[in-house]
Amino acid sequence: MILGVQPYLRMNGNGKEAVKFYENALEAEVLGVQTYGEMPEHPEFTLPVEAKDRVMHANLRVGNTFLMLSDTFPGQPYQLGTQVDVAITLNDVEKSNEVFEKLQEGGEAVMPLQETSWSPSYGQVKDKFGITWQISTLVEEDNS
Repeated sequence: MILGVQPYLRMNGNGKEAVKFYENALEAEVLGVQTYGEMPEHPEFTLPVEAKDRVMHANLRVGNTFLMLSDTFPGQPYQLGTQVDVAITLNDVEKSNEVFEKLQEGGEAVMPLQETSWSPSYGQVKDKFGITWQISTLVEEDNS
């Protein structure tokens, strides 16, 4: 099931400044900010020093909606006019695969769906209209 769709802003190293700006300008509640340096270490990938303090993911509540943002990773291209993606959150891996495949028709996978430290199925796809979608799966843990 699709849980929601939110705008996802892409910043170029000034993500923390943007969080403070939108917190003030939009009277947003900052629900969380995680930097690349706070991610679990990966044995095959050394995190560049300049990446450690950049925002990997921030989530703000604006009224009854959400705004998310992250910084580009150092060395990734950044082009004005392409700073907004659409994030879609689902609660089922199979449904995430289905939505990803449908959005990919006539488009292209930017990052194939894969397990990450924050999602059992996360990926990015650019649809045939040039819109980049970030697909995230959140599965509630069974605590029985």
